[in-house]
Order: sequence, then C-alpha cells, then structure tokens
Amino acid sequence: MTERADIVIIGSGTAGLTALAEVQRKTRNVLLINDGHWGTTCAAVGCMPSKALIEAANAFHRRNDFAAFGISGAGSLAIDIPAVLARVRRLRDGFTAGPAATPDRLGARAISGRARLLGPNRVAVNGREISARAIILAPGSRPILPAPWRAFGDRILTTDTLFECQDLPRRIAVVGMGAIGVEMAQALARLGPSVAGFDAADTVAGISDPAVRDAFLALIGGEFPVHLGAGAELTETDDGAIRVTSGDTSFTADAVLAAIGRRPNIDDLGLETLGLPLDRRGMPPFDPNTLQIGDLPVYLAGDANGYRALMHEAADEGHIAGRNALAETPQAHCRRTPLGIVFASPQVARVGQGFAEIPEDRRATAEADFSKQPRARTAETAAGLMRVYADRDSGRILGAEMCVPAAEHLTHLLALAIERQLTVAEMLAMPFYHPVLEEGLRSALRDLARQVPGKTGSDLSLCPGTGHPALE
Repeated sequence: MTERADIVIIGSGTAGLTALAEVQRKTRNVLLINDGHWGTTCAAVGCMPSKALIEAANAFHRRNDFAAFGISGAGSLAIDIPAVLARVRRLRDGFTAGPAATPDRLGARAISGRARLLGPNRVAVNGREISARAIILAPGSRPILPAPWRAFGDRILTTDTLFECQDLPRRIAVVGMGAIGVEMAQALARLGPSVAGFDAADTVAGISDPAVRDAFLALIGGEFPVHLGAGAELTETDDGAIRVTSGDTSFTADAVLAAIGRRPNIDDLGLETLGLPLDRRGMPPFDPNTLQIGDLPVYLAGDANGYRALMHEAADEGHIAGRNALAETPQAHCRRTPLGIVFASPQVARVGQGFAEIPEDRRATAEADFSKQPRARTAETAAGLMRVYADRDSGRILGAEMCVPAAEHLTHLLALAIERQLTVAEMLAMPFYHPVLEEGLRSALRDLARQVPGKTGSDLSLCPGTGHPALE
C-alpha cells in the first residue's frame, strides 16, 4: 500500500531542518527521512568542532606573544591534547543535541533509513512506498576519500573522524589546502604535531588574488611547510608510517588528514527516475534561485547540490525549497552576496566577486597592508593584506579578498555594502571609529576613491540644499 504525505524531505541537515520548519507552517503532513546520524554537518563534523579545536590551538599559540607584552613564564606552559579533544567533543555534543532530538520531536513522521526516488512524486524507504505532492532532497555530503587510500585504514583521517581521536599523531600530513585543510593544518601545527600541507593547485584557501595568496603563504609558511602545484601520492614505509610524495618533496607521516573536498550524497538516490539528463557528476539540472529540478515538484537543497556548500547558504536553500514545495508556482529568491571565511590566523575571506571573476578593464583595485595597522599592532596581530575591488566606471564596490585579523567582521561590513550596491564614496561617508581594524578598510577605500568616479576631496557627503536660500 502506498502511503501519502504532502511533503517528503530527505536529509536532516541544515537544509532539511530549515525546510521542515518552513513546511510545518502550512502542514503537519510531512515526513522527514534521514540516513545516518540525525544532525547537521556543521554541528557534528564541520564548522563548530573545527572552531573549538582552532580556538584551543590559538589560545596555546598566544604564548609566543607573551614576551612582547612583557609577560614572562610562557616556556613553562604545556597543553593536554586529550583534554583539548575531549572539550571539542563535549562542545560538539551540545551543538548537535537539538538536531539529534528531531526523531523524538517528530515521532512517526521521522524515518531512519536510506530513501530512494521512484519518480517525481514517489519515494521508497525501508520497504515502504510514499507518494507526495513535493519532495525536497537535502541528503548532504561526505568527505572525498580516494579508494587507494582506504588501504591505510584509520591512519587516514577526515573531519568525520578527526574529532573522535583521543590523542593526536606526532606527524600529520594534510592533503588539500582549501578552507578546511588550511584551518586544520594550522591548528594541528599550533597544538604540537609536525605538520605539512599539500595541494595540487597553486593556491590555498580558495584565494584567487595572487597578491593576497602570496601574503598568506608567506605567513602560514612560517608555521608549517606548504607544498603546492603537484598531486600527493601515499606509500607505506618499512616502519609502518605513510610517505606523502608531491613532486620532488616528501614527508613521512603517522597519519594523513584528507581535506580534498566533499562529495554530494546523490549517488543511488534514484535521480535517474526523474526523466531528466544528469551531468557527468550525476547532478540533475536545477535552478539555484528556486532549487527546483527542471519543472518537477522536486527540490535539491544544501550541500547535495554543490552550489554553495556553506551552512548559511544551506539554511537559505532549505527556506527556499520549503516555501516552493508548498507554492502553486515556485518563486525565484534572490541569493545573498557570496561570503566565505577561513578561520586561519590571520583569517582569510572573500566577499562579493573575487579578483579572478572581475574583468581587468572593469576592475579598480586598492589594498591595505595590515602589518602596519595601528590597532592590530597593539594586539600583536599586525599581518596580512586586504584587497578591495570596485567598478571602474560606476565606483560601486564589487568585492574583496583578504588575509587579515578579524576578517570575519570586516567582510560582513563589505557584504552589506555590496548588497546595498554602495559606491566607494558612500562607504567612505560612514563613520570609522578610532582605533579599530576597520580603519584599514578605510585606507583601501581612500585609495580606491582616487581611481573611480565620485571623489569630492572629502570623505564626508555634502548636505543637500534646504530649498530656502535664506537658510543656506
């Protein structure tokens, strides 16, 4: 017998839970199907446990600045790695408690099992067949792990397993220098293990601006070696270690952290039953503004679509998919200004359009050297480079890339400006307190103002006329 529901949601991550909250505004006849742990990638194995580890690593690393502040005794400090990892898990368990309680809250409307599409309106799970008015697919993603590497067993770590370690190996190779790889490599190096980073690309942390890339590499290169431009090959050594070879470089490790990306969980989901062509990745055509697959009552949200695999984007996509699954006609929703932050030290961030996305004849570029930034100097964090881009003709802010302290805050200010389509002159008219890191952004904006229209010779806007000559 075929069961019936208004909406079926597959996946209980950020996108799935956000979609559930949206759908439940209109109907309770919804089923949530999940395969594996009931929780979100961010809370369980991503954003939150990684930041807990990074904060511990940064706190311990601060001992290196004590002498500059006139504080002695740094050499007597020690770190208890098992205690650090236990704290990470304790915090992680708190972050996942809410999502993990979803089955208890939903009762029979929560189904644990692997779902498979039977068509645009039908799903099979645990021997049951369910028909629905609309289906939301949000099965998430998993770490990419090359098949040959599996032979090394638990000596190959991913972020799905790293935080379960009771202690850390003495030597760790991190393969993949994207956001996750850079964050974890620096944190692990600051906690004590010998670390080396590898990537086949010629950049790190997703940086497309060569000047920012070079500035960041010079900074992190002082903490652990980074080898770029060649793939990594893993071989067993005679003493049971792993030799990682990349080009002419090799590093002997006790464990390897694979940080080469995540793969959408769309295999064996039954997407071929939708009757639409799939690309070489097995991905169907979908609209990022509606999340609709073709013109079907099926929506693909979160990490599973590979569009913007970030927690805040997954939440937005769950919201869009949930609303459209209930609508008579799906509506296109404007997506937020692209924003990505890497929680290294200094932080790496990219907001709006990156350097490589803006045509050279359209791009005006200015920079601020944070090694000289006064507020950062007082905190012994003065380092890094910010580059801001504006439209050469209109003066409108287009984007920025940076590796600077507190980039997470500076990029939110820039994201708001880009979202509101502000010009350089309009940003300069905003107040900049003293002494703050935002003064570094103002320096870059003043440089930009000399390259684009709208410069008046003053940061301040002129007051509009009153219309009464006697008062002017």
